[in-house]
Amino acid sequence: MEISIRLKTIADLINNCESMADIGTDHAYVPIYLVKNNLCKRAIACDINKGPLEKARFNVAIEGLDSKIECRLGGGLQTIKPDEVDSVVIAGMGGNLIRDIIEERLDVFKSLKYAILQPVQNPDILRKHIYDQGYEIIDEELSLDENKFYEIIKIRYSNEPKQLEDIYYEVGPKLIEKNHYLLKDFISFKIDNYRKICSYINEDTSFAKGRKKELECKVCKLEELLRCL
Repeated sequence: MEISIRLKTIADLINNCESMADIGTDHAYVPIYLVKNNLCKRAIACDINKGPLEKARFNVAIEGLDSKIECRLGGGLQTIKPDEVDSVVIAGMGGNLIRDIIEERLDVFKSLKYAILQPVQNPDILRKHIYDQGYEIIDEELSLDENKFYEIIKIRYSNEPKQLEDIYYEVGPKLIEKNHYLLKDFISFKIDNYRKICSYINEDTSFAKGRKKELECKVCKLEELLRCL
């Protein structure tokens, strides 16, 4: 089974895994890929919706992996017990929702070796929350899939809160440390996107002016970061 560039990048961050859970599994592509390639011995595919879970069950059965991949209906980490799995993948959701999923079952999160998070919106909010809570960011990745950038964050429980400059919630320090090959293109994309949003703000209200100033400040900081790479 072939998987997308985004999902392959997520899967490549899985290591030392006996068991994992894929939260919001949809078609169960990640668990199937991991088990078939002996990257994980067993997996739990979870989804809050019956339709996607039925697709997941079908795909697992077609691959002959019923004995190694269990499909469970439920939201977030509610279907997982502490110490039941080594790691979880929470991908394809907004950063706020991913944050809430972790916090509502902190007992499960604390028992994990690591969690791999891939927010589709508000990655900066999620990253700030991770640092504010003192969780450890083990690694970060970028993928470019069908002309869209995806940020992937690998974390584990810790208790050492940190405060960073806002720019490092926009662009993860790990990506800068490793001089990721997509980093310059990613920052350029963010600059172009913020400039485009600025061009659409034409209202003369204090809120609009404040929002425009905020975006212009982000652009300046991103340009400065880009020059340093």
